[in-house]
Amino acid sequence: MKVLIAEDEPVSRRLLELTLTRWGHEVIVTEQGTDAWAVLEGKDAPSLAILDWMMPGMDGIEICRRLRQRKVQTHTYIILLTAKSSKANIVEGLNAGANDYVTKPFDRDELRARVHVGETVLDLQQKLATRVIELEEALGQVRLLQGILPICSYCKHVRDDNDYWQSVESYISEHSEAKFSHGICPPCYETVVKPRLEEARIKGELAA
Repeated sequence: MKVLIAEDEPVSRRLLELTLTRWGHEVIVTEQGTDAWAVLEGKDAPSLAILDWMMPGMDGIEICRRLRQRKVQTHTYIILLTAKSSKANIVEGLNAGANDYVTKPFDRDELRARVHVGETVLDLQQKLATRVIELEEALGQVRLLQGILPICSYCKHVRDDNDYWQSVESYISEHSEAKFSHGICPPCYETVVKPRLEEARIKGELAA
Protein backbone atom coordinates (compact mmCIF):
# COMPACT_ATOMS: atom_id res chain seq x y z
CA MET A 1 0.00 0.00 0.00
CA LYS A 2 1.14 3.54 -0.76
CA VAL A 3 1.72 5.59 2.41
CA LEU A 4 2.50 9.28 2.79
CA ILE A 5 4.78 10.42 5.62
CA ALA A 6 4.72 14.11 6.52
CA GLU A 7 7.24 14.80 9.29
CA ASP A 8 9.67 17.70 9.66
CA GLU A 9 11.87 16.07 12.32
CA PRO A 10 14.69 14.23 10.40
CA VAL A 11 15.26 11.31 12.76
CA SER A 12 11.59 10.51 13.21
CA ARG A 13 10.98 10.90 9.47
CA ARG A 14 13.80 8.53 8.53
CA LEU A 15 12.75 5.98 11.14
CA LEU A 16 9.17 6.03 9.85
CA GLU A 17 10.36 5.62 6.28
CA LEU A 18 12.60 2.65 7.07
CA THR A 19 9.95 0.99 9.23
CA LEU A 20 7.12 1.26 6.71
CA THR A 21 9.36 0.25 3.81
CA ARG A 22 10.44 -2.84 5.75
CA TRP A 23 6.75 -3.73 6.15
CA GLY A 24 6.35 -3.70 2.38
CA HIS A 25 4.71 -0.31 1.84
CA GLU A 26 5.49 2.15 -0.92
CA VAL A 27 6.48 5.28 0.99
CA ILE A 28 6.32 8.92 -0.08
CA VAL A 29 8.17 11.28 2.26
CA THR A 30 7.59 15.01 2.76
CA GLU A 31 8.94 17.48 5.29
CA GLN A 32 6.39 20.28 5.15
CA GLY A 33 2.62 20.38 5.31
CA THR A 34 2.28 22.23 2.01
CA ASP A 35 4.27 19.49 0.25
CA ALA A 36 2.12 16.82 1.88
CA TRP A 37 -1.05 18.60 0.74
CA ALA A 38 0.29 18.78 -2.82
CA VAL A 39 0.85 15.00 -2.80
CA LEU A 40 -2.63 14.32 -1.44
CA GLU A 41 -4.15 16.62 -4.07
CA GLY A 42 -2.28 14.95 -6.90
CA LYS A 43 -3.10 11.96 -9.08
CA ASP A 44 -2.90 8.49 -7.55
CA ALA A 45 -2.55 9.98 -4.05
CA PRO A 46 -1.69 7.64 -1.16
CA SER A 47 -4.71 6.14 0.55
CA LEU A 48 -3.03 6.29 3.98
CA ALA A 49 -1.19 9.30 5.42
CA ILE A 50 0.85 9.66 8.61
CA LEU A 51 0.89 13.37 9.38
CA ASP A 52 2.88 15.18 12.02
CA TRP A 53 0.65 17.54 13.98
CA MET A 54 3.16 20.43 14.02
CA MET A 55 4.80 21.17 10.65
CA PRO A 56 5.95 24.31 8.84
CA GLY A 57 3.71 25.63 6.10
CA MET A 58 0.58 23.71 7.07
CA ASP A 59 0.06 21.54 10.14
CA GLY A 60 -1.54 18.10 10.23
CA ILE A 61 -4.81 19.42 11.66
CA GLU A 62 -5.27 21.82 8.73
CA ILE A 63 -4.56 19.04 6.24
CA CYS A 64 -7.18 16.87 7.95
CA ARG A 65 -9.78 19.62 7.70
CA ARG A 66 -9.03 20.28 4.04
CA LEU A 67 -9.19 16.60 3.14
CA ARG A 68 -12.56 16.14 4.81
CA GLN A 69 -13.98 19.21 3.07
CA ARG A 70 -13.25 17.80 -0.38
CA LYS A 71 -16.10 16.18 -2.27
CA VAL A 72 -14.33 13.10 -3.58
CA GLN A 73 -15.25 9.43 -3.69
CA THR A 74 -11.88 8.18 -2.48
CA HIS A 75 -11.09 8.29 1.22
CA THR A 76 -7.69 9.00 2.79
CA TYR A 77 -7.06 7.26 6.10
CA ILE A 78 -5.18 9.70 8.34
CA ILE A 79 -2.99 8.86 11.32
CA LEU A 80 -1.82 11.92 13.27
CA LEU A 81 1.68 11.74 14.68
CA THR A 82 1.98 13.99 17.71
CA ALA A 83 3.74 14.62 21.00
CA LYS A 84 0.42 15.92 22.33
CA SER A 85 -1.28 13.18 24.29
CA SER A 86 -3.96 14.90 26.38
CA LYS A 87 -7.58 13.90 25.89
CA ALA A 88 -8.42 17.39 24.63
CA ASN A 89 -5.69 17.17 21.96
CA ILE A 90 -6.84 13.74 20.83
CA VAL A 91 -10.44 14.93 20.55
CA GLU A 92 -9.31 17.97 18.58
CA GLY A 93 -7.42 15.80 16.12
CA LEU A 94 -10.27 13.36 15.63
CA ASN A 95 -12.79 16.18 15.23
CA ALA A 96 -10.59 17.69 12.54
CA GLY A 97 -10.94 14.48 10.53
CA ALA A 98 -8.10 12.21 11.64
CA ASN A 99 -8.95 8.52 11.84
CA ASP A 100 -6.32 7.63 14.42
CA TYR A 101 -3.24 8.95 16.17
CA VAL A 102 0.19 7.82 17.39
CA THR A 103 2.17 9.65 20.06
CA LYS A 104 5.88 10.44 19.66
CA PRO A 105 8.25 8.80 20.13
CA PHE A 106 6.20 6.05 18.45
CA ASP A 107 6.26 2.38 19.35
CA ARG A 108 6.78 0.14 16.29
CA ASP A 109 4.26 -2.48 17.39
CA GLU A 110 1.61 0.15 18.09
CA LEU A 111 2.26 1.86 14.77
CA ARG A 112 2.03 -1.42 12.91
CA ALA A 113 -1.28 -2.25 14.59
CA ARG A 114 -2.75 1.16 13.74
CA VAL A 115 -1.55 0.98 10.13
CA HIS A 116 -3.10 -2.48 9.87
CA VAL A 117 -6.41 -1.08 11.11
CA GLY A 118 -6.17 1.59 8.43
CA GLU A 119 -5.56 -1.04 5.74
CA THR A 120 -8.58 -3.02 6.94
CA VAL A 121 -10.85 0.04 6.93
CA LEU A 122 -9.71 1.08 3.46
CA ASP A 123 -10.25 -2.43 2.13
CA LEU A 124 -13.78 -2.54 3.54
CA GLN A 125 -14.55 0.88 2.07
CA GLN A 126 -13.33 -0.25 -1.34
CA LYS A 127 -15.45 -3.39 -1.21
CA LEU A 128 -18.46 -1.35 -0.12
CA ALA A 129 -17.94 1.15 -2.94
CA THR A 130 -17.71 -1.70 -5.44
CA ARG A 131 -20.89 -3.23 -4.06
CA VAL A 132 -22.71 0.11 -4.30
CA ILE A 133 -21.70 0.42 -7.96
CA GLU A 134 -22.95 -3.11 -8.65
CA LEU A 135 -26.27 -2.35 -6.96
CA GLU A 136 -26.66 0.90 -8.88
CA GLU A 137 -26.03 -0.96 -12.14
CA ALA A 138 -28.57 -3.61 -11.17
CA LEU A 139 -31.16 -0.98 -10.28
CA GLY A 140 -30.52 0.74 -13.58
CA GLN A 141 -31.56 -2.44 -15.35
CA VAL A 142 -34.84 -2.76 -13.46
CA ARG A 143 -37.77 -1.58 -15.51
CA LEU A 144 -40.80 -0.29 -13.61
CA LEU A 145 -44.47 -0.27 -14.60
CA GLN A 146 -46.05 3.07 -13.81
CA GLY A 147 -49.24 4.93 -14.63
CA ILE A 148 -52.69 3.68 -15.71
CA LEU A 149 -52.90 0.64 -18.01
CA PRO A 150 -55.96 0.35 -20.30
CA ILE A 151 -57.26 -3.22 -20.01
CA CYS A 152 -60.16 -4.85 -21.83
CA SER A 153 -63.07 -5.74 -19.54
CA TYR A 154 -63.73 -8.97 -21.47
CA CYS A 155 -60.52 -10.53 -22.75
CA LYS A 156 -58.24 -8.71 -20.25
CA HIS A 157 -55.77 -7.68 -22.95
CA VAL A 158 -53.70 -4.54 -22.25
CA ARG A 159 -53.24 -1.63 -24.66
CA ASP A 160 -49.65 -0.44 -25.01
CA ASP A 161 -48.29 2.98 -26.01
CA ASN A 162 -48.59 2.09 -29.71
CA ASP A 163 -52.32 1.36 -29.35
CA TYR A 164 -51.61 -2.36 -29.71
CA TRP A 165 -53.56 -4.84 -27.59
CA GLN A 166 -51.69 -7.78 -26.13
CA SER A 167 -51.97 -10.23 -23.27
CA VAL A 168 -51.11 -9.11 -19.76
CA GLU A 169 -48.26 -11.65 -19.65
CA SER A 170 -46.68 -10.28 -22.83
CA TYR A 171 -46.98 -6.67 -21.71
CA ILE A 172 -45.48 -7.24 -18.27
CA SER A 173 -42.66 -9.38 -19.69
CA GLU A 174 -41.69 -6.58 -22.08
CA HIS A 175 -41.80 -3.85 -19.42
CA SER A 176 -40.27 -5.58 -16.41
CA GLU A 177 -37.99 -8.41 -15.33
CA ALA A 178 -40.95 -10.53 -14.20
CA LYS A 179 -41.32 -14.10 -15.45
CA PHE A 180 -44.49 -16.19 -15.47
CA SER A 181 -45.26 -19.77 -14.52
CA HIS A 182 -48.83 -20.88 -15.20
CA GLY A 183 -51.08 -22.79 -12.86
CA ILE A 184 -54.75 -23.13 -11.91
CA CYS A 185 -56.26 -21.28 -8.99
CA PRO A 186 -58.83 -23.08 -6.75
CA PRO A 187 -61.89 -21.08 -7.99
CA CYS A 188 -61.05 -21.81 -11.63
CA TYR A 189 -60.50 -25.45 -10.83
CA GLU A 190 -63.96 -25.70 -9.27
CA THR A 191 -65.83 -23.70 -11.92
CA VAL A 192 -63.93 -24.66 -15.09
CA VAL A 193 -61.61 -27.63 -14.78
CA LYS A 194 -63.65 -29.86 -12.51
CA PRO A 195 -66.87 -29.67 -14.62
CA ARG A 196 -64.86 -30.52 -17.74
CA LEU A 197 -63.24 -33.48 -16.03
CA GLU A 198 -66.64 -34.66 -14.88
CA GLU A 199 -68.02 -34.23 -18.38
CA ALA A 200 -65.14 -36.21 -19.85
CA ARG A 201 -65.66 -38.98 -17.28
CA ILE A 202 -69.37 -39.29 -18.15
CA LYS A 203 -68.65 -39.37 -21.87
CA GLY A 204 -66.12 -42.09 -21.27
CA GLU A 205 -68.57 -44.19 -19.29
CA LEU A 206 -71.25 -43.78 -21.99
CA ALA A 207 -68.83 -44.78 -24.71
CA ALA A 208 -67.91 -47.86 -22.74
